[in-house]
Amino acid sequence: MPRHPAPKADLTHPPLSVVWRRLLRRRLLHWFAENARDLPWRKSRNPYRIWVSEIMLQQTQVATVEPYFRRFIKAFPTVRALARADEQQVLRLWEGLGYYRRARQMHQAAQTIVAEHKGRFPTEIEAVLRLPGIGRYTAGAILSIALDVRVPIIEANTLRLWSRLLAFRGDPRSAAGQRMLWDTAEQILPRRHVGQLNQALMELGSLVCTPRDPSCQACPLATLCAARAGGLQHKIPRSAPKQSFLDVREAAVVVRKRGQVLLRRCGSGERWAGLWDFPRFTVDVASRTAAESEVVEKVRQQTGVLVESLEHLTTIKHGVTRYRITLDCHVAKYVSGRTRSGNGAVLKWVQPAALADYPLSTTGRKLARLVWPG
Repeated sequence: MPRHPAPKADLTHPPLSVVWRRLLRRRLLHWFAENARDLPWRKSRNPYRIWVSEIMLQQTQVATVEPYFRRFIKAFPTVRALARADEQQVLRLWEGLGYYRRARQMHQAAQTIVAEHKGRFPTEIEAVLRLPGIGRYTAGAILSIALDVRVPIIEANTLRLWSRLLAFRGDPRSAAGQRMLWDTAEQILPRRHVGQLNQALMELGSLVCTPRDPSCQACPLATLCAARAGGLQHKIPRSAPKQSFLDVREAAVVVRKRGQVLLRRCGSGERWAGLWDFPRFTVDVASRTAAESEVVEKVRQQTGVLVESLEHLTTIKHGVTRYRITLDCHVAKYVSGRTRSGNGAVLKWVQPAALADYPLSTTGRKLARLVWPG
């Protein structure tokens, strides 16, 4: 990215004045034309492709999304192809991105688009907002980028950018802060090239107006930024309250029976609803590893089968939302009993070689590779 010294901010034109808005639009679009990243979803203005990218990018880094986007679009090139797909196939292609509810809702929304909109992505924002998994930001991004509909967007990068441009010292996540930021984003919209401007705002926030150490010297809006004029760019926006975490200990058990292993598809109310996993449950968090008797009993309660010869394989530490999880992974031998599904969960004996065909959680996949490296 070219870096040129920026003159000191003086705000000759106050924020949101007619001249300020005109300068901002012109400088931003010029900067984006020279600095926009070459991303696969930017090669088309197809609403479907933009929709897929926007859902994938929620709480996920661009570099992580790129290979997933390419694979997903290759498998499901149209909204009709996605609507026809089996949910398990959709989840398998999503595996590793996390927040699997996004994939399930996108699959449901594709079916709605086929059933109610003849397979065409709706162009009215009210209709878009009725689709599962689409909120105000996602609807605005899709419609503005694909169709140049004059709608604003506010997401993590633009929230930070607007807060600094306006030197907003309040909480940008509060109801009042959100109203102010959305109103500002709407006021700044041009009559044409709305999608380009919205993308430019997000790109500038992502690449230049970063959370820490913003590159003000490389910013095309430096002289228009009220936070920089006041030396406040490192203090704005106000930090979100620190999240508290809960420590949880869990156990996962690979149950073997005549060359097969037991898988369990999680029910609708569970953490990884729709995905398959090995029997898994919480155990006594105070102990270094769960007692064998506790694990054996909880396997029986969850699956209906009795196991023995419990062997510890590994311990995996990971985080899910506000939980810090220590997962003790074991292998055990089937003794007796018939599998018992319940609460929306499904149990199934499978060959280890077939594990690659099932959508698993990230930790489930790590455990599967220990069971069947091939």
